[in-house]
Amino acid sequence: MHDWINSLTTFFSLPQYGLSSLFLVSFVSATLLPLGSEPALFGLVKLRPDLFWIAIAVAASGNTLGGAVSWAMGRGSEQWLHGPHSHVTHRKALAWLEHLGPKACLLSWLPVVGDPLCAVAGWLKLPFWPCVGYMAVGKLARYIVMTGGLVWLFPGGM
Repeated sequence: MHDWINSLTTFFSLPQYGLSSLFLVSFVSATLLPLGSEPALFGLVKLRPDLFWIAIAVAASGNTLGGAVSWAMGRGSEQWLHGPHSHVTHRKALAWLEHLGPKACLLSWLPVVGDPLCAVAGWLKLPFWPCVGYMAVGKLARYIVMTGGLVWLFPGGM
């Protein structure tokens, strides 16, 4: 098993597979698993500045697809939140999200609350495609601002 993991890690760290690795990391980081995709994006852009816009598009696509999976997981977890553990704070947050509708998914880029927000949007049965569209806009803006800012703060080659 250890050899398999090493060979997989080696495969995805090869420069020609940088975009596929970035997509995978961005996808996983948009689920409820604790993983950040920004370091992978920044590292790739520092190694290959010519891939700046392509890398941002790949990261935003992977992250949006991961958010869509979180939405679907939330849609499937409907019974869990109807249980006796519904708290007043939860109900207020849900009412706020229902009021905002799919536009709330613009905030899916936020750390800590962004990924669960996608799941809650699914649980609330907010429309899938508008939610995904707002997720994509929020995530794309985050990657442009963060990566552009990091490249500006840390100029020069590696």
